[in-house]
Amino acid sequence: MLYPSIDKLTAQVESKYTLVTVASKRARQLRENNNLQLDKPRSKKFVGQALEELISDKLTYENNEVRKSL
Repeated sequence: MLYPSIDKLTAQVESKYTLVTVASKRARQLRENNNLQLDKPRSKKFVGQALEELISDKLTYENNEVRKSL
């Protein structure tokens, strides 16, 4: 995976473990509801789309609860 880079992603979250948890929860939400916040994502896979939402500040998290930014 080239985009978004792991360095930029870890700058937005506390740790790699938090990043994995947030991305997996959001990917599951995308798979079940198909409510993508991006207009044209680069990735076709749900995990990649979740990471793109996180890097573009369309996705926030709080105490392991994933929330969409409005």
